[in-house]
Amino acid sequence: MRCFLCIRTFFIILEVFSIAKQELLINEEIREKEVRVIDSDGSQLGIISLKDALAAAAEKNLDLVEIAPTANPHVCRIMDYGKYRFEQAKREKEAKKNQKVIEVKEIRLSLNIDTNDFNTKLNHAAKFLKDGNKVKVSVRFRGREMAHPELGSDMMKKFADGIAEYGSVDKLPKLEGRSMVMVVTSKTSK
Repeated sequence: MRCFLCIRTFFIILEVFSIAKQELLINEEIREKEVRVIDSDGSQLGIISLKDALAAAAEKNLDLVEIAPTANPHVCRIMDYGKYRFEQAKREKEAKKNQKVIEVKEIRLSLNIDTNDFNTKLNHAAKFLKDGNKVKVSVRFRGREMAHPELGSDMMKKFADGIAEYGSVDKLPKLEGRSMVMVVTSKTSK
């Protein structure tokens, strides 16, 4: 019984991946008797036998591609499949190139940080926010500093006021274990 479930799970996973990367059937891979055919210029040729559809595609030196396998009868189109795949890959590459990945940069502070160090951290955070990234600001409490979390929240408020020109607080300061965390998002997006 256990082996049967493993095999069944494997086929379910295989089916999910095949749906995500589903290839279109072309030419002799199509196994229907009759198909609805759309010509290369977009006009409909009607419902004809697969043999006649393959002959029409071969006559134009193009491929017969099944574009709607769930329709009744299946819909096929006469097209240059290689050119179609190339254009599709080109569109996907262009979409991927235009997409911006937002990173989360982290700035660590301590309760007894000096003014110049604090300003340096503030400038780094401003640079990250100008680039369109998020900034995670954390204050670590060590030893007896845990008895005074209000000092950490004051530090976070001071940091948020200093960075207000470039970003806004997305997640308010919250004590998580031995550190207080705040997330700041950029006001400008590239």
